[in-house]
Amino acid sequence: MSYAIIRNANYKKENLAGLYKHNERKNTNYSNKDINKNNSIKNYSIKQCNTTYLNAIKILQKENNLQGRIIKTTNVACELIITSDKEFFENIGEKETKRYFQTAYNFVASYKNLGEKYILSAKVHMDETTPHLHLVFVPVVHKLDKNTGKQIDKIACSEYWKGKDSYRQLQDNFYKYISDNGFDLERGKSKGTKHIDTKTLKQITNFDNIKYELANNQVQPINTNDKSLILQQNKELIKYNNKLKLQLSKSYTAIQKIEKLQNENTNLKYENQELKKENYRLKDYIDKTFEYVSILFDFSKNTLKNLVDNFVKHFDNKKFEKGK
Repeated sequence: MSYAIIRNANYKKENLAGLYKHNERKNTNYSNKDINKNNSIKNYSIKQCNTTYLNAIKILQKENNLQGRIIKTTNVACELIITSDKEFFENIGEKETKRYFQTAYNFVASYKNLGEKYILSAKVHMDETTPHLHLVFVPVVHKLDKNTGKQIDKIACSEYWKGKDSYRQLQDNFYKYISDNGFDLERGKSKGTKHIDTKTLKQITNFDNIKYELANNQVQPINTNDKSLILQQNKELIKYNNKLKLQLSKSYTAIQKIEKLQNENTNLKYENQELKKENYRLKDYIDKTFEYVSILFDFSKNTLKNLVDNFVKHFDNKKFEKGK
């Protein structure tokens, strides 16, 4: 069974340029090997952003008098990645795939009364292994001003995602919406959680051992007034019950270990994603630095890179020789 998948990430102003370039395929080269640039022509926009994300936010602020104090650490945009698995899209075909992403877009526009105008961009990528939608929006909340009593719109990411279970609510609501619109999917799992097949689950949980105890070691009821026989059966029942408890205890311990490993795996995947994003931002920053320095000193960009590479190699060799 396939899953209805929706994931969120929050972005500050300084991160929007890299996000824009990736989603709109503005980069020349990509470290992601899943991207087939020959298929990028198949990518399409449900909502096109005709300027940079940062500039689009500034326009929205001005046109809608958006409140909220924006500082360096403020999350000003959110990106939802919406997808399922490759087999699901292959089975439903191109027309239904487009309907799936359009339905997802409609869900986000109405979720928490956001409003379509606060969606900056909705780009479907068809040039990777699995089709997916990158939907970028401004986390605007609608509330009453304490002083005037009038409704105001405010950029407030922490308020939009208020509560520890806000992402769980997002997944619950998305699953219901997508199901109500005719897509046969299961609710998405928590981030990074891997689905366990029935065979593996049975091995993990001592299923066969418990089944054996239930089927072959049952205590048969007796109809008697003999107290000694009743006491004997009672002892057998206690013994039988303890066996089942032991098997269930083993199952519970195994499940706890799996949950712990899955949580660790989830955290590692998340950290890896964050490191990839940071690596991308650093590469972009370094590339811009080379470009500005080359202009400043009227120096070829490639020549400057070669000089720096040679210096780094020389420095590394010195460190290696010193460490011998």
